[in-house]
Formats: sequence, structure tokens, C-alpha cells
Amino acid sequence: MNDYRSPWMDDELEMFRDAARRFVENEIVPNDARWREQHHVDRELWNKAGEVGLLCTDIPAEYGGVGGDARHEAVVVEEVGRRGITSFGHSVHSILAHYVLNYGSEEQKHDWLPRMASGELVGAIAMTEPGAGSDLQGVKCRAMREGDHYVINGAKTFISNGLHAGLVGVVCKTDPSKGSKGISIIMVETRDLEGYRVGRVLDKIGQNGWDTAEMFFDSCRVPAKWLLGPVEGQGFVQLMRDLPYERALLSLGGVAAMEYALALTVDYTRNRRAFGQTLLDMQNTRFKLADVKTQVQVARVFIDDCILKLKEGRLDTVTASMAKLWITNAQCRVMDECLQLFGGYGYMREYPISQLYTDARVQRIYGGADEIMREIVARSL
Repeated sequence: MNDYRSPWMDDELEMFRDAARRFVENEIVPNDARWREQHHVDRELWNKAGEVGLLCTDIPAEYGGVGGDARHEAVVVEEVGRRGITSFGHSVHSILAHYVLNYGSEEQKHDWLPRMASGELVGAIAMTEPGAGSDLQGVKCRAMREGDHYVINGAKTFISNGLHAGLVGVVCKTDPSKGSKGISIIMVETRDLEGYRVGRVLDKIGQNGWDTAEMFFDSCRVPAKWLLGPVEGQGFVQLMRDLPYERALLSLGGVAAMEYALALTVDYTRNRRAFGQTLLDMQNTRFKLADVKTQVQVARVFIDDCILKLKEGRLDTVTASMAKLWITNAQCRVMDECLQLFGGYGYMREYPISQLYTDARVQRIYGGADEIMREIVARSL
């Protein structure tokens, strides 16, 4: 956006950005339309991304990661978002990797993280159930301890990366009598796991290239050592502590998409003529885009501050929740205004602005719905 450079950027990150941009342009953009039609990316994309170092970028090298920090992950999010790509679920993959890094045993970290960084394992987080979304205490998926194993029974839905997931963090009740203190995260390797089944890849109104699926666990026996954390009952706390990371990445993706939408709309209105002049010559268009540009710039400055805090370990839950609340709402407003300026063409799927519009709506739902964000912020008053 003009000559603005994020304060967290440096020359080394610019080189990393160039590599990420080439990968997006060469490996993702040419295939995105096909992936949207088939409702999932090709499995090989994950291996290719791992080969060039775009997975687990902020995981320490001792565990097979790139060894960068939150800024490296931010660069990948931006380069994917700046082309309106929502098919590549790398952020969810990274979020799961952070659960392993922050709460896993040394054995778990050395086992799973290198395989996630290479793309051998695709990560997913199984929280939502048909009857439990934002209210995690309503989770009914059960993991019962039987000797050296847990037996998992339950159903999950709306699981991003669900089709290709090789490692799933399953949020379940290990002791239903304890409420939120009875929730645990069991890490599950899905390959050849008896009783595990992926259901439908769900048909969404947007983000159609991203595999969002149902999961079913029918008496799945998994090793007790796959419990995340040293003891049961820590799942709720683990989820809450890592939410700032997740919400910062979601917000950053929203900013990158807004910047892309603004650039597309300025270009379109500069070239589209009506009533003997370009659309951009019309005062209404200029004023609308002035409002859009202002919102985008405010969002950019806000999220850049969040990324700096995230890198330094200072991003708190309230700030991350404010960022997600404000930015994702701004994203939906911006996409609506930009689509309007495209007129009838904005309603055509072949125009990227239509995809940006439909892809944006879920941003106010997943990762914590608007209503939850408001409640978190309100409690800080």
C-alpha cells in the first residue's frame, strides 16, 4: 500500500517473502480454480510447501521447523492472502504445531513437528461438534482411559484440513463430571486408525478450495501417551492460551485480503467507463474508495502492532480479540463496498472480488465468533 512497510519487516524477511511469493504464484494460483471446484487442494501441495520451507516457519529448527518467529508465519499468511487464496490451510496447520510445541512432551515434539514441517503430516484441530461450537463445555466427544490407551467416541464437524489431516488435535471430555476442567486434547494420528472416518467434505458458500469436513471416532484406540500435556483436564486452558496466535493470523489474513480487494477495485474503476468517464473520475467512487482505503490502513497498522507483540510474546487475549472483531467486520464491509463498484461483474464467480466477498463472511465466525469477541473485550472494561 503506497510506500508503507510494516515495522516488523527487515531485509531477511523480504528475501523470505520473495520465496513465498514465487511459491504462491507458481504452485497455488494456477491451481486455485480447480481446487475450488473439487473442494480441496491436491495432497502434494503440502509436501511441496514443506520442501521449500513454508510450513512451521516459526517452529525451532531443533524440532524440524524453519527456526523463524511469528513474523515468518505472518509473511506466509500475507502472501497467500494477497492473492485471495483461501484453499491452503497452512495457518490451522501452524496453530496445531504450536499446541504441540507449547504443551507436548519432548517425545511428541521430536516425533510430530518434523513431519508437520515436511508436509508428511497435515494438521487439523477438532473442536466443533454438531451440537457444540463456541461453547466448548458442551463438547460430547469422549475419551475413556483403558490401561495404556484412550478409547475415543464422538463426532466433529466444520474441521478445516479435515480431508487430508494426518494429525488431529481432538478436543474431548476425559472427565465429564468436571466441566471445563474435564476437557483434554488428545493428539490422534489418523493413518490406518481403526474406527476413524472422515465424512463429507462440506459444501460452503465460500472458501470452497479448503477442505472442511466431518470426522467420526468410533471406539478409536490410541496410545495414552498421545495426551497433550502431562495430565488430563488441561485442554480448555491450552486452547485459551493459544487463541491470541490464532486470532492474530486470522486478522492478518483479513487485512491482506482487503488490500488485494482495494487494489483490484482501484484498477477496475480506473479502466471501466460509464457516462463518458471512468468510474474513478466519479466523486461517489472516489469517496467510497477513500473510505475503504482508510479502513484498510487502520486495519494494517493495528495488525502490525499485534504481530510485533506476538513476536515478543506480549499479545494478550483482549487485544487479539479486539483485532479479530474489528478487522473481520471491516473486511466484510470493504468487500461489500468493493463488489458494489464492480456492478454486475462483481456478482460473477470469474471475478476475484466475488470470491473475496464470499470467503470473507466466515471470518466473523470461526476462531471465535463476533459475540464471543465482544464478551471477552467487555470483561476487560
